[in-house]
Amino acid sequence: MSRLMGQMMQMPLLISSLIVHAARHAADTEIVSKRCEGDIHRTTWKALELRSRQLAQALARLGCESGDRVATLAWNGYRHLEIYYGSSGSGLVCHTINPRLFPEQIAWIANDAEDRVLCFDLGFLPLVEKLAPQLSQVKHFVLMTDRAHMPASSPIPNLACYDELVEAEDGAYAWPQFDENTASSICYTSGTTGDPKGAVYSHRSTLLHAMGAALPDAMGCSSADVILPVVPMFHVNAWGLPYAGALVGAKLVLPGPHLDGKSLYELFEAEQVTFSAGVPTVWLGLLNHVRQNGLKFSSFRRTVIGGSACPPSMMRALEEEHGVEVIHAWGMTEMSPLGTLAKLKAKHAGLDDAQRHKLLETQGRVIYGVDMQILGDDERPLPWDGVSSGNLVVRGPWVIDSYFGRSGSPLVEVDGVSWFPTGDVATINPDGFMQITDRSKDVIKSGGEWISSIELENIAMGHPGVHEAAVIACAHPKWDERPLLVVVRKPGVALEARELLGFFEGRIAKWQIPDDVAFVDEIPHTATGKMLKLKLRERFKDHKLPSA
Repeated sequence: MSRLMGQMMQMPLLISSLIVHAARHAADTEIVSKRCEGDIHRTTWKALELRSRQLAQALARLGCESGDRVATLAWNGYRHLEIYYGSSGSGLVCHTINPRLFPEQIAWIANDAEDRVLCFDLGFLPLVEKLAPQLSQVKHFVLMTDRAHMPASSPIPNLACYDELVEAEDGAYAWPQFDENTASSICYTSGTTGDPKGAVYSHRSTLLHAMGAALPDAMGCSSADVILPVVPMFHVNAWGLPYAGALVGAKLVLPGPHLDGKSLYELFEAEQVTFSAGVPTVWLGLLNHVRQNGLKFSSFRRTVIGGSACPPSMMRALEEEHGVEVIHAWGMTEMSPLGTLAKLKAKHAGLDDAQRHKLLETQGRVIYGVDMQILGDDERPLPWDGVSSGNLVVRGPWVIDSYFGRSGSPLVEVDGVSWFPTGDVATINPDGFMQITDRSKDVIKSGGEWISSIELENIAMGHPGVHEAAVIACAHPKWDERPLLVVVRKPGVALEARELLGFFEGRIAKWQIPDDVAFVDEIPHTATGKMLKLKLRERFKDHKLPSA
């Protein structure tokens, strides 16, 4: 029997379709940027689509061909957004590089990706001038500014002015049609172990991810929103918000490099931001600013917090002090990045406050497009009972199956189905709420029993004198490993170890309470805002615990 086929138009899922849609159906909706030059810039989706087409023409004039990588070292701004669409939309590959990395890492990543063009913000000119001789593949350096802000001279040969390149073109350019599985962008992992690895996204995966991100049980984006992505556009494509914003035709507010609490608050209020997203460290700064100055938000209603676990005390502060809904999220560079978001189901409407928060403090449920399970050490699936803890694996159309330029595949097979191993240890409850209990390399094994460093960190962050906390394993002659709590005090607070360890009593089993506290001036972070426990372990590798 012959199969009956659908009689539908064949339209590939391409990134250019997002900007065309926004230009046609949200033409006058604003995109507001706080520029590196210091001023506020305003444009619209219609005007940005035209400049994206002009940029596509300019890149072709520079000799770029399909598949060539166009790299960026840039903050969140309209020019960066134009590169997102002008490069990917024309069949090139947008490669966002994290400027917070060490210069040697930046050079390594640019060479590994074989970047042909490097576009960079004004503030990164000194960095790029030092790096340029090491970037063997880059043929064109483009400074993302206007002629008035170009340097009088530079050691970079033929340094181009971004605005001049764009404005020299007429925009009479038709977005090309091609296979939706064509590479659209590439993002590198933070490289906390070994060299960074590239995750190559396709047009299809990016479109599906944007649709998933905008769903009500995910970020819930709509045309009524004013979206300010605090998460940088170099951090896994700002978690898909530059694409989801175009998808729904929302107003975007892009903060540039101005991420301190005062600057963010002023931008939130001036532009009436309703929705934002970022890592916990950014919200610490914003919360401290509004508390110290007795401020309130007039329009801010919800935020997605991810990148690392959000302390429950922070979630409650945003909700109870400011009426902001916190959506706890989890994902990875290898997942484009969204995997789960903590949104309640209808059946949870009657829960009391404690039960509700217990669910909201998990990493949440998968959205359509992602599936997950937890595996035991024998790589067999474990039950979703909220207790069994195992290695978290995922799969889906926006999950990678291999790394750029690397042989072999990281995938594992379970009953003939391929899954990506996340490196996280987690539980899943019967309603599908997943909770990360640790990274597989960070979990503490004490006397054969597992202790969650994340749970201990969350308790510590609930103490009013703690600004930030991390928990690492210390060697112990009897128990193999015991937890050490590393803490940054809040300014002016005279907090002692005995008081802080006493705070754990009644909040966790006695044997899980850390054995000691080390007070530090700061906790090291990766370039994407995650705590760098590797450095803490190196620093405290010879630390002697009191009980040892």
